[in-house]
Amino acid sequence: MFVRVPILLLLLGLTATGLSAQIYQGAIVVDAADGRVLFEDAPDYRGPPASMTKLMTFLIVHDAIAAGEITLATPVTVTAADQSMGGTQVNLARGEVFAVEDLLYALMIESANDAAHALAHAAAGSRDAFIDRMNARARSLGMTNTEWKSPHGLPPASRRLADTDQTSPRDLATLSLTLLRETDILRYTSVERRPFGAGVRAQAQMMDNHNNLLGKVHGVDGLKTGFTRAAGFCLSATAERDGRRLVAVIMGAPTSQQRDIKMAELIEYGFSLLAVPELAPVFETPVIDLSTPVTSDPQPAEIPAVRFELPND
Repeated sequence: MFVRVPILLLLLGLTATGLSAQIYQGAIVVDAADGRVLFEDAPDYRGPPASMTKLMTFLIVHDAIAAGEITLATPVTVTAADQSMGGTQVNLARGEVFAVEDLLYALMIESANDAAHALAHAAAGSRDAFIDRMNARARSLGMTNTEWKSPHGLPPASRRLADTDQTSPRDLATLSLTLLRETDILRYTSVERRPFGAGVRAQAQMMDNHNNLLGKVHGVDGLKTGFTRAAGFCLSATAERDGRRLVAVIMGAPTSQQRDIKMAELIEYGFSLLAVPELAPVFETPVIDLSTPVTSDPQPAEIPAVRFELPND
């Protein structure tokens, strides 16, 4: 069942005021099939991505699995350094042992900072070696506005902006496309709820996905949210409809509700352009070098109404 904007606004606790206003530092929407840019607004804004950093963490862990260095079943023993990371956690305790796969679910569903740290030393031997891999992978993908400083996106102890992870909407779109093409990340990001620690702990911790658009906006099945005071509210989202998929990134929204409304809006806009390719705008810089040039008016007069599926429960 689909409903239009007012009900989605009600569910997310917003009024219609400012629905189409720019409420972010930067945004981009791309066609997942070829990397063609469908919409961009300050796509090269450079700032901290907060927990969207974990998208690169997932990719580096996947690379280690593909290289045969670890497997999904590899046991990871929690160290003292993995504990009490701050922010969102699954409350890892020193000496606990979890499979890589369990920690990946914690990384993508609960956005667990302690799981990110544990995965870093499991995949590369140390946090520093893991961050080196993150930056090397970013360079290999042409992510020119990106520098990673952590596997989780938490603010540094110095609280200096220069010491935080840095990236841009365009670079995050490139990373998201790579994840969709090379990994099974949707297996993790599409899960709305899952227990953590079953069989290891006396009582499992229930994890709830931070992506509020799952089960609400039609076709959304990933990818990752993020928030710190410096970063604002961020989201790299993907959705699939009728065999077509797009990726949209927002950085620096002032509230999670405004971010989610704007993201739903951009997803609708993107799919409207995929449905009528001749309406798609032309942008000189593609996300990756796979773009298909088209010509038309750079922006439609009105952004389409938001559609979404009502949850089953």
